[in-house]
Amino acid sequence: MIVWFRRDLRLADNAALVAAVKTGAPILCVYILDDACEPVAARWWMGRALDLFDAALRSLGGALHVFRGAAIEILPAVVAATGARAVYWNRRYDPEGRETDTRLKAMLTGAGTPAHSFAGALLHEPWEIRTQAGQPYHVFGAYWRAACRAGLERVPVPTPVAIKFAAPAPAGLPSMIDVGAVGREMRAAGWTGGLEAAWQPDEASAHAALERFVDGPLANYARDRDEPARSATSCLSPFLCWGHITPAQIRDAVGARPQASDWAKFMAELGWREFAWSVLFARPDLLSRNLRPEFDGMAWRRDAEGLRAWQRGQTGYPLVDAGMRQLWRTGWMHNRVRMVVASFLVKHLLIDWREGERWFARTLVDYDPACNGVNWQWVAGTGIEAAPFFRMMNPLIQSRRFDPSGAYIRAWVPELAGLPDARIHTPWLSGGAVGYPAPFIPHEAARERALSAWRALRARTEG
Repeated sequence: MIVWFRRDLRLADNAALVAAVKTGAPILCVYILDDACEPVAARWWMGRALDLFDAALRSLGGALHVFRGAAIEILPAVVAATGARAVYWNRRYDPEGRETDTRLKAMLTGAGTPAHSFAGALLHEPWEIRTQAGQPYHVFGAYWRAACRAGLERVPVPTPVAIKFAAPAPAGLPSMIDVGAVGREMRAAGWTGGLEAAWQPDEASAHAALERFVDGPLANYARDRDEPARSATSCLSPFLCWGHITPAQIRDAVGARPQASDWAKFMAELGWREFAWSVLFARPDLLSRNLRPEFDGMAWRRDAEGLRAWQRGQTGYPLVDAGMRQLWRTGWMHNRVRMVVASFLVKHLLIDWREGERWFARTLVDYDPACNGVNWQWVAGTGIEAAPFFRMMNPLIQSRRFDPSGAYIRAWVPELAGLPDARIHTPWLSGGAVGYPAPFIPHEAARERALSAWRALRARTEG
């Protein structure tokens, strides 16, 4: 039997693995590396995660067999070479993954090899929660209430007690690659030091992060979650998007400590992820098209200099720059700050939200196409249930409100570390700071430019 692993490098709550083990047949664990499919930071995570998962399998007497190429070619070749009686995998819901899985299932079953797929990445399959008319929900609140009423949540499956692994790979297999090769390639690139210091991409670390969260920050999650200097969020998003842990496992751990509004608020964050995947399932063009087509005529600016300043954390707005530098160093950014930096790109710089989505795809270790697409369109006002375009986040107000002491700014913008609390949010008002730029554009000027573009768009679409 072949178990084809993707973003589910775990032993616990792995439905495909459990089903394969139940057959009693030897298991060949396979991963297919398609270099075209993973952005830069994600490739670092993947390379390190493959190495660690292989070590976990070897401790049980097995190994992870890694191949490089297109899955549509590699997997049938592995089946043919091994004579595998069936293939097991956990489902994917992104457009490319769905298409590949559908084609492979048809190819394999047509050739006489059953292919079995299972749920596991979500609490609800993205087609399950629908309106009474059978349509996808366009409003999160209505979606989440319906999801909570539905009673369709997945229950974690137990970890296999014993796994019978297949013998070493037979001759005739496509060329395998060293399981640590990808990680070494990324480390050789010389920029991954911050990622390596911040993350250990494996199942054990995922559960350690979950335990830390439920034993501490969860109790005050609703109160503290918006302050980036606090360790108040779960930091589970990379582990969740890579499948080292499942939402069902998180739900069960959080549900064991029902701290009223804090429990409900955190569960709603998991619900937003569910909602985003239901949107992407219904709208495969989420990452490339405005969900509100009236924004197709928006006069976005082509501004290479502004985009570069934003990417490098050199906008002159301390909270924006702190967030962008945290992203570059660690592959992650606090959620409140993600909203602020996204609003700045779209509304202060008037740059197309798709530029920001692509940069996040390149640099986030927790890159999730559904959440990233829905969130960028929410900020830009171009999506369903989106914030109106005319509502601009003022980075100065956000900075003073959510980082009042400047602790988060000092951590990521060392040029400003010596400034007192009263000056750190607006260093340009009192002489500036050595090595730190002036604001790329004054807030009021940016606001008026964005509103003028929005009014012009409305005049064209309504006229």
